[in-house]
Amino acid sequence: MIPVRLTLDPAFRVGPVRRRTFGSFVEHLGRCVYTGIHDPAHPTADADGFRKDVLDLTRELGVSTVRYPGGNFVSGYRWEDGVGPLDQRPARLDLAWHSTDPNTVGVEEFMRWARLAEVEPMMAVNLGTRGVQEAVDLLEYCNVRGGTRLSDQRRANGAPDPYDVRMWCLGNEMDGPWQIGHKTAHEYGRLAAETGRAMRMVDPDLELVACGSSGVSMPTFGEWERIVLTEAYEQVDLISAHAYYWEEDGDLGSFLASAVDMDHFVESVSATADAVRAHKKLDKRIHISFDEWNVWYQHRAESRPPSGHDWPVAPVLLEDRYNVADAVVVGNLLISLLRHTDRVHSASLAQLVNVIAPIMTEPGGRSWKQTIFHPFAQASRYAKGDVLQVAVEAPTYETAKFGDAALVDAVATWDAESGDVALFAVNRSLTETVTIEVDARSLPGLRVVEATTLANPDHTWSATADDDTSVVPRANATATVRDGRVSVQVPPVSWNVVRLGV
Repeated sequence: MIPVRLTLDPAFRVGPVRRRTFGSFVEHLGRCVYTGIHDPAHPTADADGFRKDVLDLTRELGVSTVRYPGGNFVSGYRWEDGVGPLDQRPARLDLAWHSTDPNTVGVEEFMRWARLAEVEPMMAVNLGTRGVQEAVDLLEYCNVRGGTRLSDQRRANGAPDPYDVRMWCLGNEMDGPWQIGHKTAHEYGRLAAETGRAMRMVDPDLELVACGSSGVSMPTFGEWERIVLTEAYEQVDLISAHAYYWEEDGDLGSFLASAVDMDHFVESVSATADAVRAHKKLDKRIHISFDEWNVWYQHRAESRPPSGHDWPVAPVLLEDRYNVADAVVVGNLLISLLRHTDRVHSASLAQLVNVIAPIMTEPGGRSWKQTIFHPFAQASRYAKGDVLQVAVEAPTYETAKFGDAALVDAVATWDAESGDVALFAVNRSLTETVTIEVDARSLPGLRVVEATTLANPDHTWSATADDDTSVVPRANATATVRDGRVSVQVPPVSWNVVRLGV
């Protein structure tokens, strides 16, 4: 077996575990909303049409925040269409996904769903076809207690108390030529600054997210962040990062090392933000909202929107079926996000239901967990306290896309109050079992509480409505502690969690 050595020491803390790292994303795209979270014909549907089985799975997944309503969809969205009496709401063409949105679900329904799901809402405003005034109007509708036209309209629509939304995204992917209302960095930076300034006149304590790059492959990557933050630094708190281009395309070794690329993304954006901070001579530091990330097979047929005169409601779109290798990569991307908890203050797995999602549903029928559900749920449940800087001594292997990558990647969290430690690790080897030896002598008295492994001899196994339990995290009986040293054997292409307590 290949030996790998890790060292844990509570003196080396990266920063606190942030609950907002475990956010998700609901966009009016495909079947995410309609027949996803909302399906009035479903046997479990409540009075608002929300599927209780999906609500249960959302809570089990451990989602902390949900970004809404987009995504590309938001750049053409008129929020007023989704409030008030249902019979007075217009159907609209959604240019982003060549679909029709009936506006049955809007701001009011989403806020009620968020309360039921026990998640914090994270709203996005349309800076594609709209601007400052519409953003301020939506803020007034959501957050002002009463006494104005829009706040009183909310009260008349059945919500006497403000929604008190704290996090707001100033548009979506405005660097992308595919975006409705696509802008240059200078155009968007000025608009973001003006919008943020006006929104803070209503509520100075908002947390505002400026659009960063839609990926490191964008030709404007880096320069986009520099220009946008030069314009809007004083008005925003975070800058977004989006990444989906990780997929297995016949090169499994590179795919399993995708977190190397996420590390580069986070570190590059952080460096750019800090350069603007230095130039402006400011104390305030801009952090990252990685508010769209996942594995996405963009070239599959289900990722192609309708075309021509076909404008369906809730078409099947982006319904990737994830396998074991995908779950290992998603777990590794979570390791990267936790490892950068000093700079990544929020993140959103995109998306929650049906659309490149951990949860799948049948219209009016069954729901089930995809393989990627499990690493997210475990990380959300067990990561507590502070993230520790883990020293990893592991052999490397060469990848075609990302250069040399360690065979094992890992991160750990430590809760000083309880003494609990959670170690999250992936084995990227395609063929070899690895023995991980952890030097935890600086944390005396530890014992193994639980050790689990998600793996399968066939890394292409995918869950279905008929079987989503054959491959799940299983007990790993090899985990032991002796004289402050933890040992565990992990199979190839695997996601592993070792929980330790005093």
